[in-house]
Amino acid sequence: MGRSMSEITPEFLKAHPASGAVEDQDNHLHFDVLAQGGKLQQSEYEHSADGQEVFRDTRDLEWIIGAGKNGFGGLVKSGDYVFQAPLSFYSKAGRWELSPGYELGNAGFNRPILPGCISCHSGRPNAVPEGNGRFANPAFSELAIGCENCHGPGLAHVLARQIGTDSYQEHDSSIVNPASLQPPLANNVCMSCHQTGDVRILKQGKDYKDFRPGTALDDTLSILMVPPKRESPPQSDLLEHYYSMTLSKCYRGSGERLTCINCHDPHVEPTREEAPAYFAKKCMTCHTEKSCRLPLEVREHQQPANDCAGCHMKKRDVQEISHSSITNHRILTRPEEPFPEIAFNQTTASLPDLIHLNPAPGRKDTTPPPLVLLQAYGELSEKYPEYMPRYFAVLDELERKNPSNPLVQAAIGNRELHAGKYEQAVAHLQGALDGGVSKTIVYTDLADALTKLNRNREAVGALQKAVAADPFNAMLRKTLIVQLIQIKDYASAKSEMESYMQRFPGDSFMRQLLARARGQAQ
Repeated sequence: MGRSMSEITPEFLKAHPASGAVEDQDNHLHFDVLAQGGKLQQSEYEHSADGQEVFRDTRDLEWIIGAGKNGFGGLVKSGDYVFQAPLSFYSKAGRWELSPGYELGNAGFNRPILPGCISCHSGRPNAVPEGNGRFANPAFSELAIGCENCHGPGLAHVLARQIGTDSYQEHDSSIVNPASLQPPLANNVCMSCHQTGDVRILKQGKDYKDFRPGTALDDTLSILMVPPKRESPPQSDLLEHYYSMTLSKCYRGSGERLTCINCHDPHVEPTREEAPAYFAKKCMTCHTEKSCRLPLEVREHQQPANDCAGCHMKKRDVQEISHSSITNHRILTRPEEPFPEIAFNQTTASLPDLIHLNPAPGRKDTTPPPLVLLQAYGELSEKYPEYMPRYFAVLDELERKNPSNPLVQAAIGNRELHAGKYEQAVAHLQGALDGGVSKTIVYTDLADALTKLNRNREAVGALQKAVAADPFNAMLRKTLIVQLIQIKDYASAKSEMESYMQRFPGDSFMRQLLARARGQAQ
C-alpha cells in the first residue's frame, strides 16, 4: 500500500520498462510508450490506408499507479482533470498492453479518474465530488496510501502528545490501532477498499474521504449486494475479500471475530518465497499440524512445502484484468466444497431483497435510509430489472415524506419524463439542479424533456451546462452537436466539432463530419 502511487522520477525510469508499442486492431489505433527528457510519455496515433499519419496525441504521464506486483499504469493531467493512460505494464507478461477497462472501448486519454476509484489507490486525493475527473489543486495531498488511511488523522495524536495528555496506560485515544477495535470496525477499515458488493452508496452529504478508521464505515457509505441463489451461487471474488472470508469455516468458527488483520499485517509484505511459511504461521495461531488431514511428510515434499494458503486459498487468474491473479478468501477445506447454507440466508426481515454487507455494530437489522435504497435500487435496476418496482416504491415513499430533497426531485423528474409528462419533468429536474444536484443525467434528462416540448434552444442550454460540468464525456458532446444542428446553429455546431476533435482526436466519424462542415462553410 505504501507504494500504491508514485511520481515518475529518473530512478523509476531506470528500474522499470519504459518503452513499448501496442496496436488496438479493433479501433485501428496505435500506442507507444517512450522515456524522453526524464519523462515517461504515451502516444496515441492512427495511420491512413496509404500509411500517412492521421493524428498523433502525445501526453506526459504525471504519476504511476500500482506497486508493480501485478503491474502498474499511468495517470495524465489536463488542466484540473486527471485521466487514466491507455497503456499499463503487466508484470506477469512483462509488457505494456491496453489498460484495464479499455477492453470495453478505447477512450484514449479521456477516461476520467473518479473519486470512488482514486480514494482506494492513493493516500489523500483531492477529487471533486461529482466532478467527473476534476481535482482540486494540488490533486493529491499524499500520493501513496499512508498511515492515516488505517490509523486516522495524525494531527489529534500530535496535539495530544504536545499538550501532554498521555496519562493513559494502555489505550491511546488520540490515534486508532485497528487491532484494538471490535472486529466489525477493524474489518471496516479494510472493507473501505477491499469490498465492493454490487453497489456502494455514499450517504447524503458524504464523500469517500469522510470515512475515519475506528468509526462505522456505514456512516459514510453502504455496501449492498444482490443475494445469491443456490442455482446461481456467488461468482465474483474480485475485491470481494471480506464477503468471501465471511463464508469460510474459519470466520464462522471464530464466532465472526476473525478479521482481515488476523492474517494480514499491513506493515509487512512477505516475498513470494516467504509467503507460504509466513501465512502458514498465521494459520497455526488457530490450527495445529494435526488439523490437516494430509500427512506432514507429504506436505513437506510439496513445492512450496507445507503451504496452507496454497491448498486452501487457491489463486486464480483475474478475467477482468489481464495477466493478474488474486487469492480467493473463502478458505476452502477442499476444492469442491459447496457454499455454506448461510450464503443463501443473509437477508433480514427489514431488507429482504439485498444483503447489507457493512451494517454498523448493533444495527444489523436496521434498514439503510430510503435515500440510500433509492440510489441502490436505481443502479441495480439497470442490470436487474426485478428491482424496478422496489425503486418506484421507495420513490413513492420519499415523494410523500421528503419531496423537496434534490435527489428525490431528480428521480421524480426522471419518472415523469419516461411517463411522457414533460412539463412536470422539467419542473422537477430544474428543482433538482436548483437544489445543488450536478449529476450529468439530470441535465440530459432536462434536455430530453425540453426537446419533447419543442423547446430546443432551452435544451441546448441544458446540454451546454452538462458539457461544462462533464467536458470529457464524448456521448454528451455528440448530443450537443446534434441539437445545435437541429436548431440550425451551424456555426456553433462546427465550433463544438472542433472542440470535440481536440479532446477526441481518434474519432474518425467526427473527423469526417467536421471535414464536411468545413467544406460547406467554404
